[in-house]
Amino acid sequence: MAQKRKTMTTAAGIPVADNENSLTAGPRGPVLMSDHELFERMAHFNRERVPERVVHAKGGGAHGTLTVTRSLARYTRAKLFQKAGNSCPAFVRFSTVAGEQGSADTARDPRGFAMKFYTEEGNWDLVGNNTPVFFVRDPLKFQDFIHSQKRHPETGRRDPTMQWDFWSLSPESLHQVTILMGDRGIPATWRNMNGYSSHTYSLWNEKGERFWVKWHFKTMQGNRILTDAQGVELAGSAPDFHRADLYDAIERKEYPKWKVQIQIMPEKGAETYPIHPFDLTKVWPHRDYPVQEVGILELNRNPANYFAEVEQAAFEPANLIPGMGASPDKMLQARLLSYADAHRYRIGINYVALPINRPLAPVNSYHRDGQTRFDENGGGSPNYEPNSFGGPVGDPTLKEPPLRISGDADRYDHHVGNEDYSQAGDLFRLMGPEERERLIGTIARSMATVPKEIQLRQIAQFTRADPDYGLGVARALGLEKPAKR
Repeated sequence: MAQKRKTMTTAAGIPVADNENSLTAGPRGPVLMSDHELFERMAHFNRERVPERVVHAKGGGAHGTLTVTRSLARYTRAKLFQKAGNSCPAFVRFSTVAGEQGSADTARDPRGFAMKFYTEEGNWDLVGNNTPVFFVRDPLKFQDFIHSQKRHPETGRRDPTMQWDFWSLSPESLHQVTILMGDRGIPATWRNMNGYSSHTYSLWNEKGERFWVKWHFKTMQGNRILTDAQGVELAGSAPDFHRADLYDAIERKEYPKWKVQIQIMPEKGAETYPIHPFDLTKVWPHRDYPVQEVGILELNRNPANYFAEVEQAAFEPANLIPGMGASPDKMLQARLLSYADAHRYRIGINYVALPINRPLAPVNSYHRDGQTRFDENGGGSPNYEPNSFGGPVGDPTLKEPPLRISGDADRYDHHVGNEDYSQAGDLFRLMGPEERERLIGTIARSMATVPKEIQLRQIAQFTRADPDYGLGVARALGLEKPAKR
């Protein structure tokens, strides 16, 4: 027996009499302005696509759980990490960086690995990538870098000349370029790649002691990659390949997992460590600061609605619960502000109140009004502080330890005192002969149409990292000088 259908309504809950025919003046006449139901449908449809993210536009995600396997009480007062066995819900969004919404999942591009943890002390967000470093270290260059990776303003196409021109003039990019052009440039699936905080963050404990920390999420499915040819084939036959793989794996109950690991550096260690510990283009070698396993991240539930949960998910590095903090990393400092600002533009001032972003912990703030306010808006409670009517107040016991800083306010040249070649060279020397050959081949194909001046400038960067690196690319591009007779 057919079930009784629900009556359709407008967004205000008013029943709709006819959803098949517009209100017109006669059967052939024009549509009347009084057809408010038609206008509501059209107006809503015109606004169904929020502005896509400037970066990380194409992605997918899933819900899961973070389970602590080792107490970090020595390093942080965060309740989640006080004892093994503690857990909290999580939501993770994976993405490519440069492509638009309709781009292929298997493009050669870094992958975003953004995580939201709904802890009892509020939301903790880690906005990372599948690489431990990035292309630039100064936030003033971030927009220029992204522009160079996007579309040419004249042709409207991705342009390798723009990309390599920027990289060849930015030696700090060499480490990340070597990763991007190497085997890790196209992961086989999101389940088969690692995630990293990339930035240095901090932990602080009940004693007010601070520790610097880098977060690692190591896939338990094994690292797997795609070749250029496989990536191109899938881009044509299955452009949503990574999105489909994650969804289907969870539906099959093959829940992907990652080991959560950290590197810990005492606060004073940063003062004498020979590698700039807050430089986003550098890693901390594991021989100096070994990784320690602290938890397991598992994804086990697909979104019920892609737009509501994946597209409206808003991650922000400033979401740091008590016991966790930022660092002097210049790129991180800028992202603490820019991410929230992007969300306000893209999905509105009240984005945090959306279900996917809403914390499980109570919210007691003085935020009021604004576009798309869809809750009780604080009712009649005071909207200012200090007040005499029981409004929320700060808790001084949650104050983060003071950060010691020194130096004059100035625009310091970030290239001075930084060495940008050794870690890229170390990475190249870690590769076997076949992996080096694939790396050099990928670079040569990417640079084939780039002007010779830029090719030579970039080859000089490779050579500084390792002579064989530069020589290999030069040969692949046909730029090696012939031997003298």
